[in-house]
Amino acid sequence: MIEQPMYPTEPWFVRETHLDLSLLAQSESIFALSNGHIGLRGNLDEGDPHGTPGTYLNSVYELRPLPYAEAGYGYPESGQTVVDVTNGKIIRLTVDDEPLDVRYGTVRSHERALDLRAGTLSRSLEWESPAGSAVRVRSSRLVSFSQRSVAAILYEVEPVDKQLRITVQSELVANEDIPTPSADPRAAAMLEHPLVSEQYLSADASALLVHRVRASGLRLAAAMAHVIDGPQALQESTTSLPDWARTTVLCTLKPGERLRIVKYLAYGWSSRRTVPALRDQAHGALEAARYTGWDGLLAEQRAWLDDFWDVADVVVDGDAEVQQAVRFGLFHTIQAGARAERRAIPAKGLTGPGYDGHAFWDTESYVLPVLTYTMPAAAADALRWRHSILDLGRERAAQLGLSGAAFPWRTIRGHECSAYWPAGTAAFHVNADIASAVLRYVRATGDESFERDVGLEILVETARLWVTLGHHDSHGAFHIDGVTGPDEYSAVCDDNVYTNLMAQENLLGAAETCARHPSHARMFGVDPEETAQWRDAAQAMRIPYDERLRVHPQAANFTDHEMWDFDRTPADNYPLLLHYPYFDLYRKQVVKQPDLMLAMHWRGDAFTPEQKARNVDYYERITVRDSSLAACTQAILAAEVGHLDLAHDYIGEAALMDLRDLEHNTRDGVHIASLAGTWLALVAGLGGFRERAGEVCFDPALPEGLDRLAFAIRWRADKIRVDVDRESVSYMLDDGATGKVRICHAGEPIDLTAGEPVRRDLVPRVPLLPRPPQPQGRQPISRHPS
Repeated sequence: MIEQPMYPTEPWFVRETHLDLSLLAQSESIFALSNGHIGLRGNLDEGDPHGTPGTYLNSVYELRPLPYAEAGYGYPESGQTVVDVTNGKIIRLTVDDEPLDVRYGTVRSHERALDLRAGTLSRSLEWESPAGSAVRVRSSRLVSFSQRSVAAILYEVEPVDKQLRITVQSELVANEDIPTPSADPRAAAMLEHPLVSEQYLSADASALLVHRVRASGLRLAAAMAHVIDGPQALQESTTSLPDWARTTVLCTLKPGERLRIVKYLAYGWSSRRTVPALRDQAHGALEAARYTGWDGLLAEQRAWLDDFWDVADVVVDGDAEVQQAVRFGLFHTIQAGARAERRAIPAKGLTGPGYDGHAFWDTESYVLPVLTYTMPAAAADALRWRHSILDLGRERAAQLGLSGAAFPWRTIRGHECSAYWPAGTAAFHVNADIASAVLRYVRATGDESFERDVGLEILVETARLWVTLGHHDSHGAFHIDGVTGPDEYSAVCDDNVYTNLMAQENLLGAAETCARHPSHARMFGVDPEETAQWRDAAQAMRIPYDERLRVHPQAANFTDHEMWDFDRTPADNYPLLLHYPYFDLYRKQVVKQPDLMLAMHWRGDAFTPEQKARNVDYYERITVRDSSLAACTQAILAAEVGHLDLAHDYIGEAALMDLRDLEHNTRDGVHIASLAGTWLALVAGLGGFRERAGEVCFDPALPEGLDRLAFAIRWRADKIRVDVDRESVSYMLDDGATGKVRICHAGEPIDLTAGEPVRRDLVPRVPLLPRPPQPQGRQPISRHPS
């Protein structure tokens, strides 16, 4: 685990004050920069040493075989893995005849800082070579939000106390050596050198490499150009080869003199464009960057982020660690989705190779809610990507003997890439998660054209799946059998409560949307008989309830299963999936990530307050949080039922997931869903934010450790600001298109007028039951140990 002194607690920075090579891979993920299209891991400028080198283009992947001991009908045959594309970050420095390498000589000082408002990663280094020559190096890099295809690096070097000969080598490198991503030798062979050269050019401190991905056939271009400022006696040369290009700058620097290089990078890819077209696309982006200049790119970056933080920022007084961490999480969330533009938002964003670069249902259930209420255009683009893969979903559903579309559980391009069908194919809830995200976006924005042109077709095809996947029994109840809900320690169950409730929302939402757009619905073959069938299934949906225990079983008969023996489970045996067979986990009462609690968050209307309290009490005792998705959801429900201190503890865990490497795998990339979930935990948990029947509702409360919580949400064309202190809450509507909006506070309707704050006293949250215990050794770290 990363200890806190490595990253001092600051409101708007994540700062590394010394270089710890044992944590290099983790820091590369934390310091990664992205705009949703380009991703640069936070590798050192000189490239070596590194944990995992990584430069990514969203949805650029290679195919790989999926191994099966025993194959079966409908099993996916090919997987997709994110590709480490051409690396343009490398800038090597030689001092006299000694290459700068932090493992040799003496590192006198080393600091890196991620500036969350400026959107830059800066580095300052003073290094003395083994021969006693000392230099100061300063660098700063950004991946532009305003110019989607562009990244840039400012690199400066100066001697400390004597004249030095300085050589700088700025490179583009394709097919660089990376750690083997798979134990399968067939997959490893395919991914070892996945890029095939198609063109390489160099001239005037500029170079371009065009490659094709060997099996997937995707084509990509990477280009670099330099603006060099130094002493007059300066020599520059540029050369290129199929997998490598280099601009070399050579000069002599006296004390007080400085060599300054601005390196511009441009990337593009396509599955259809020709080599000349991609070449020209990269060249055009490069020229636009040079025209803007380094200072111009910095100004654009800051302005873009100022607009984002104006709505997205969450102020937390009383817990400085959570304050820093929630901003860090929001920064990575927007990096993952800002300019993805009709591409997937992977579970790790573009920060590392974890999960093979796949997108899951986490996007719709954790990330898109944040984007919907802070940057709705990014949420719309992510849903347009889902719409673009509908044909693949239809093909998959037909292969499974179902109607409509079956969205993949994990994918890059849209094909199902999970080789383990109980957790993949059987997790049909992903259909409802996507449908719910569509309905949420439309309610929050009022975007009728999106609903008509994109959302309607998604809702129709997902609704069609449920009526063929489920069935009515002899008493008329509608069941969905043999599915896997969000909890991956329970698979192939009947009537999973989360799946059924979300499918119910999907069916009713599809029917209502078709009624609003009847002519467009007819284009998809929808008639009144079909929508009536959807409504009948929704109204008859079976929601299991255990009358004896007075709780909802996660799925039918779940509460009849044998209880997992938590007392005899050693602390070192978590996560359980690494120490026990799934066969054992599947038939016991043990929960990896909150399943029923997630249902109570997104379908809170289906539960009474007493049922929520009893369900939280029951499931807290058996949830082991072997997933990074757990803590934020548990925080929301703990807050709702009155366990505010417990909610605060879980908020800390979700927020610090990567800054403290709590899951011990931050080296593979940050956990975008957990980081986005921190916003949900604060805003929906402590802020009590819910959206009910098209109305915005709040019911805020603060735990003992916090003095203030302030946030904003976008609602239609307006911004609603909420400011909570220990005793009361202030609501204010910013100037917007409507000038007036109705909200509710703890059930009380309030009409807000732009610029006129309204204050209300907080309504105390009195828990119906005592704070529940967690399984032995799985309690969250307390945010208030006193």
